[in-house]
Amino acid sequence: MQCPACHNEVASESAAFCNHCGAPLSASAAGTAPPTAPLASSAPPAAAIPPAAPASTGLSPNGAAALAYVTFIPAVLFLIVEPYNKIPLVRFHSFQSIGLAVVWFAFWIVMAVFSMFLAFIPVIRTMAIFLIPLVHFAFGICMFILWLLAIIKASKGEWYKLPIIGDFAEKQARS
Repeated sequence: MQCPACHNEVASESAAFCNHCGAPLSASAAGTAPPTAPLASSAPPAAAIPPAAPASTGLSPNGAAALAYVTFIPAVLFLIVEPYNKIPLVRFHSFQSIGLAVVWFAFWIVMAVFSMFLAFIPVIRTMAIFLIPLVHFAFGICMFILWLLAIIKASKGEWYKLPIIGDFAEKQARS
C-alpha cells in the first residue's frame, strides 16, 4: 500500500497514518485516487504534515495533586515550584498532605510518650504491652485508608477534605 501524499510504501495495511509524512491513510482506504503527477521533491506537502503537539509542561494538576501525598517532600516541592504553586487544586492537596503527615507524626510522638509513661506503672504495664500495639495498628490502618482515599480523590481532581486538616488546607490553598 502506498501513501496518497508522498507515495512511500506503508508498512502495515491497518496503519492510519503514513510512517514517512504522517498523512492520514483513511483517504486512500475510502477509494480516492492517488494524484496523477508525482511530487517534484521527496518532502511532503505542507498540508500533509500534521500539526506539532504542544510542548508538555510536566505533570497534570491531578497527577501533581495525587503525587503530593507520596511523602511530604513532593508536597513541599509543589508549594515551591512555579507552575504548581499557582494551581489551587495542587496547593490544597499539598497542604492537606503536609497536615496529614504532621498528624501522623504527632500521634506517633504522643503514643511513644504515653507508652513510656505506662511502662513505669507496674499494674498497667502488662495491659499496656497488648493495648499500645493494638492502638498503633488501628490508627495506622485508619491513616492508611485516609491516605489512599486522598490519593484517589486527588487523582480524579476532587477537593476531598479530610475532617480537620481539610479546612486548614482549603484556607491555605485559596489564599
